[in-house]
Amino acid sequence: MSLQRVAITGLGILSPIGLDAAQALESLRAGTSGIRLIQAPPIAKSFAAGVIPHSFEEHFTKLERPFLDRCQHLAILAARQALQEAGLPEQLAGYGQRAGVYYGNVNGGAATTVAWTRDLHVEGKAASRPFTAMAIMGNAGAAQVAIRHKILGPVITNASACASSGVAIGEAGRAIAHGYADVILAGGAEAPLTAGVFGTFDGTRAMSAPDPEDPSRTCKPFSTARSGLVIGEGAAWLVLESEKHALARGARIHAYLTGYGISSDSHHIGMPETNGQVAALEAVLAHAGLQPSDIDYINAHATATRGGDKIEAESIRRVFGADRGAPRVSSTKAVHGHLIGAASALELSLTILAMNDKLLPASAFIGEADPQCELNHVGPRPVPAQDIRHALSFSCGFGGTNAALVVSTKPPDR
Repeated sequence: MSLQRVAITGLGILSPIGLDAAQALESLRAGTSGIRLIQAPPIAKSFAAGVIPHSFEEHFTKLERPFLDRCQHLAILAARQALQEAGLPEQLAGYGQRAGVYYGNVNGGAATTVAWTRDLHVEGKAASRPFTAMAIMGNAGAAQVAIRHKILGPVITNASACASSGVAIGEAGRAIAHGYADVILAGGAEAPLTAGVFGTFDGTRAMSAPDPEDPSRTCKPFSTARSGLVIGEGAAWLVLESEKHALARGARIHAYLTGYGISSDSHHIGMPETNGQVAALEAVLAHAGLQPSDIDYINAHATATRGGDKIEAESIRRVFGADRGAPRVSSTKAVHGHLIGAASALELSLTILAMNDKLLPASAFIGEADPQCELNHVGPRPVPAQDIRHALSFSCGFGGTNAALVVSTKPPDR
């Protein structure tokens, strides 16, 4: 069976660095940070976080709101953006089971969960508000998108920690390549900026205290001064189509999804491991039919933790090297934070925007790169690129799931 080429025809973004693709690209060009101080009552201290300083409740009716957490607000609106940007109809019922939704999420409806916990333990209520169950489900974002756009095919939610939406996108690409679907909305959403999630991550001792001089500079991937991760909120979706379907309707193709690699460390529930990461990187190259030298840019997972960045850098060096001939490497988490289940989708979307703009995004605030994180770093400022033919986005999650995705400006020769 000949495989279908997988085209990316739509991008939808709601993020700390932009409320659509155009705004996000401008932020990448300028190196603008969306990280700021935020309160998470009842916790007294402030946290640095990638924040979207907008409420989206006005986009939904009073009847809809009880069913929806902020996470679903973000998922619904970014998915609508992606469909519109792809030039597809709002309703996809005409595709029958040839259209689907593949979604990544970890925290479900975090704010709704905190509100119900408060009602239970503080107010003494014995039952939640109506429809709370629908607002806290991990698959609620995917279900709400499918309901609104009448998507009748597979609606699948993946929860593989920080690799969740990367796995969703990779599996969606496989479904299209093997002829199971014509159009798939693939992405993820998270709205984790609550006391419950902040406190949980603070308990891991992996989260950074705010930079005392400038909170917007708190996240410093690969830096000698890195001190931990910064959580962010947002949603990102990609419209994937078979190339045949996209060309038939005259769609603009942003890029091709040419490679997908997935692996398990099978090592530790919370500590990454080099061999597993290397396996994912080698798998994505094999799937794309590329050599390490073919990759021009890597958007690294790099969360700015002391151990994680070092291990990932070693993995990248083992596959790609670190000299001037190696791919340029950066982590955009420095400006938008770690979107957990939505991280892969946002970072792949930013990678595509940068690739088409011939721009190498920065690892902002890297300062002095840690010698243990030796790579061909882009550095603290974005750099113009002559051409980015193939780019790789890498995500590594708690539990040991690694997902690598390669996007290319031209279709593969196969």
